[in-house]
Amino acid sequence: MTAAAKSRPTTWDFIKSLRDRRVFVMLWLGAAAGLPFFLIFDTLSAWLRQSDLSLQTIGVFALATLSYALKFVWAPVVDRVRIPLLGRLLGQRRSWMATMQVLIIVGLWLIAGSDPALNLGQVALLAVLVGFAGSTQDIAIDAWRIEVVDTPLYGTMAAAYQWGYRIAMITAGALPLVLADSYGWNVSYAVMAGCMLVAVGATILAPREPNQPPRPSVVADMVARPALEVFEWGGRLALILIGALIAGSGLAANATFLNAALHLLGQSDAAAESFKAVWESRETGIFIQFPAVVAGLGLIALACVPLPGRQTRPGVYLRRAYGQPLGEFFGRFGTKFGLLILALICMYRLSDFVLNLMNPFYIDLGFSLTEIAEVRKVYGVVASLAGISAGAWAVTRFGILRTMVIGVFASPLSNLVFIWLATQGASMPALYGSITIDNFATGFAGTALIVYMSSLTAAGFTATQYALFSSLYAIFGKIIASQSGRIVEGSARMAEAGGLTAAFRPMFDRLPEGALAKGADIAGVTPASLGAGYASFFLYSVAIGAVAVVLAFMIARRQPEIDARAAEAETERAGAETPA
Repeated sequence: MTAAAKSRPTTWDFIKSLRDRRVFVMLWLGAAAGLPFFLIFDTLSAWLRQSDLSLQTIGVFALATLSYALKFVWAPVVDRVRIPLLGRLLGQRRSWMATMQVLIIVGLWLIAGSDPALNLGQVALLAVLVGFAGSTQDIAIDAWRIEVVDTPLYGTMAAAYQWGYRIAMITAGALPLVLADSYGWNVSYAVMAGCMLVAVGATILAPREPNQPPRPSVVADMVARPALEVFEWGGRLALILIGALIAGSGLAANATFLNAALHLLGQSDAAAESFKAVWESRETGIFIQFPAVVAGLGLIALACVPLPGRQTRPGVYLRRAYGQPLGEFFGRFGTKFGLLILALICMYRLSDFVLNLMNPFYIDLGFSLTEIAEVRKVYGVVASLAGISAGAWAVTRFGILRTMVIGVFASPLSNLVFIWLATQGASMPALYGSITIDNFATGFAGTALIVYMSSLTAAGFTATQYALFSSLYAIFGKIIASQSGRIVEGSARMAEAGGLTAAFRPMFDRLPEGALAKGADIAGVTPASLGAGYASFFLYSVAIGAVAVVLAFMIARRQPEIDARAAEAETERAGAETPA
């Protein structure tokens, strides 16, 4: 037996690690991360509907969670800015967590004291506040999770985070509805605000992360020009906000906030309606939304560029705040390996992200909403937890790289089961089997990706780098997923016309009565053709996953070179920081 095999953790080591105090704390911090998200993204919509608000208005409230996709914009603040008093008492990460948790509690409490029918604008602003505080809390929690343990515990901590997150999914999805039914929505949200006190307790109980050496100020030796700097800071921050607004509107495929900003500049109501219709068009909107995301991110980058011909304190500070984390990453791995790693992060979960029309798929097959809820939202969570646990065990037992390679196969291959499900109609055993396979695989792959991204961060830049990684794959997935419906319907019409996808039609010749019938009527095709469209779409999701498989094997094959490159960069950095 080799020394490596002897030192490899056993299954019993993994089980013992579950008793670690940090893992217990991580469970509740994971719940703290999920609770505000689901309360403003999902549960709040039920309250708004009972207040007789339109579906269009309710849909706009989903934008309150946009901060979760854009959190990389202010992640450098969480890395660099120390909160007065609390920072000294709790440490950098816990002080940010506690501050954001207090803001979430206040926001939920104020929502509890509001009436959407009378104070819709107030509820909207409070939802945005809760979303911003929740996403900022996530930045600090992710940084603490990575910094407080060594690499062998990354998998267990990632699993605990996801276990807690799913506890919050059930709590925030079911408990508020039960309370609202008996005592009203105001009491329901007041109780939810109280539940966040558990998060504050977990933050206080959490061990303090290791102290990072103080980073020298990058502007201390520069001459201050307060009057000019006020204007420059204002201009640069305005550019960042405008960029975030444009990129966020593209990501959300919603022009509401952008229209509100244009209205302040004198845009007419008629022009606003036309602009919104073009921006949100299902057929052509992607050709505007994707460039908007690129343009918005470009404006954020432009805000960090030094002024031509001169160095200023705001320019240097912003360039270092955003540039240093990326510079450190590419300095450690090199441009070639760095881009390869980022490409894998973008593609790793893409085969899951494109499955954003599964509820319509289940409805088309003939399942009732209750059946979908029971199997997907309740039993599916159990299957996910099993996959998450298996992923954490695999990281501990086999290491990050091997688990990542296993996980990259899990997601795309599990999508094949939905082709079989499409041929079965509204069969509950088939639905249970499909959800078991898919949720287990995605839970495993999700854990593998979280641990892999965590292993890529560097001390001093943990919050910013992890926020960039997580936003990167979410943004890319969001853009690609916007085309899912077009692919299904386009493939169905191609099958109807006898095109390439017609080869799948014989698979659906013996569909149970009523299966895919309603969806086929909407698309203007036969049920067999719609089945062929779904089959083509699921194969497309597998093909996307195949790209990630190739990238994962490329990285696994070059991992010795990547490790050597990173070790060399670390040695050079340590030498540069050692006093002569």
